[in-house]
Amino acid sequence: MQSYNTILVPIDVYSDYNVVVERAISIAGNSHKLHLLYVAYPQTNMEPYGFFLEKDFSQEVREQALRQLKDVAAKHDIPYSHVNVEIGSPADEIHHVAEKINADLIVVGTHGQSGLRLLLGSTANAVLHGVKTDVLAVKV
Repeated sequence: MQSYNTILVPIDVYSDYNVVVERAISIAGNSHKLHLLYVAYPQTNMEPYGFFLEKDFSQEVREQALRQLKDVAAKHDIPYSHVNVEIGSPADEIHHVAEKINADLIVVGTHGQSGLRLLLGSTANAVLHGVKTDVLAVKV
């Protein structure tokens, strides 16, 4: 079995993520190999003359998510330097961070229902397309 050295674990800090983090740790054998990621959609405001990004609100979301990710990191002995919060499209940001940290595995949670898209969920399905590394989908 291949040994993984850098594992990206994108989680939603506002849902059930424990099983995903615990599975990643069991595969890694060492929590210091894990990198946590939370991706928030950019907040927009529609005005009569177009759309505008809400930078203050996005920064607030980033800070709240970072606090929660640091709590998860502390609970599982994951270094704070391995905690990332990004604003954007989840699949795109997961691909970007995986490339940036040279991840050799992405462990992502799924919500199984029926059909491939429903089985994996739209984010997990999108992560599979265009990814250059192994992906483990963990049923939540």
